[in-house]
Amino acid sequence: MSPTRLDADRLLAYAHDLAGLLTDTVRGGASLGFLADLDRTAAAAWWRGLAPAVEEGRLAVWAAHDAERITGTVSLAFTDKPNGRHRAEIAKLMVHPSARGRGLARALLSAAEEAAADAGVTLLVLDTETGSPAEALYERAGWTRAGTIPDYATDPAGTLHPTTLFYKRLGGRFGKDFGETSATSQ
Repeated sequence: MSPTRLDADRLLAYAHDLAGLLTDTVRGGASLGFLADLDRTAAAAWWRGLAPAVEEGRLAVWAAHDAERITGTVSLAFTDKPNGRHRAEIAKLMVHPSARGRGLARALLSAAEEAAADAGVTLLVLDTETGSPAEALYERAGWTRAGTIPDYATDPAGTLHPTTLFYKRLGGRFGKDFGETSATSQ
């Protein structure tokens, strides 16, 4: 199924299912900011904690699912600083281990990129564990490697790894959905 953008109510309704995706993905070795001992209750609480940011429009979350469960998700975090409203960050792109290799990660990434462009974002950034399969995904999707930071974060087992920073320029127009008017719309 194609990714669906979740509003705050749907995020809360899917928190338990999203927690299952998160715990399975972390246990599979993905470096998403959590350690291997993450349990479903803590993961669900983390997802529920995102609802205010979704409600306020500071965060957008997409989920994809098959007939049985949520199989993937991605988030887009908008910058609230006045000098950075042209940029956003891709976060928590994950695909369930059983759903990998079918183009779902690319579909999720595309959904977030398109929404960012529609919102007037002209620059996207992200970071990912250096050497992970995600690095190749971002490169194939046209992202530019900006650099690597050593010992940035631990993997789920607690081992330090470097992270690679990426960026992607979009064709959007600054200010489109940020309360600013352009000269052509006045």
